[in-house]
Amino acid sequence: MLKSQSTAHSKVRHASTGVVAKVASSVLLIGCLNGLFLSKLIAQDLRSDNTNALRKEFRNLIDAENRHDLTSVQALLLDSESTLFVAKSPDGWKGYWGKADVTNHFGELYKKPFHIDPEYATEKIVFLTPDVAETYVNVKIKADYGGFVEPSPFVMVLLWVKSSGVWKMATDIPIPIPPEATRQGARK
Repeated sequence: MLKSQSTAHSKVRHASTGVVAKVASSVLLIGCLNGLFLSKLIAQDLRSDNTNALRKEFRNLIDAENRHDLTSVQALLLDSESTLFVAKSPDGWKGYWGKADVTNHFGELYKKPFHIDPEYATEKIVFLTPDVAETYVNVKIKADYGGFVEPSPFVMVLLWVKSSGVWKMATDIPIPIPPEATRQGARK
């Protein structure tokens, strides 16, 4: 083989190797992008499923509380000593810790008039991790036990934990909205 033929053959081989490398890297890039795209779609589907499940569990909790159905409320609570419910008690605002203490407090609440009227359209869900989420909902609470004999505005903040594939309420913190804040909101 002549030197010029050998050089030409080498250039063709080098060019074809370069083309193959470019095609291979393009295929790899497209594969990676498809993988990212698909994983993003799957994550969105899972988040959508979790959002729907959380909305359902929140409604189940409110419905059970309004029925004063202690057994159903207890089934929605995380079985943990860290489960927390903050509420106004005869001694002022206090935290009730652990599933048993929270359940007992709900039992005391239900002995007197108690009703929650949520504004479901205001519900916001924030995922802190795939298995931990917070919900925020404007509500009106009437609770003679806590001294709220007329429906009073609150922001209900709930922390949910996915336990054995099921969302459970870990924390319930109703934050009272001061009357001046509701008057200012009405003026806007």
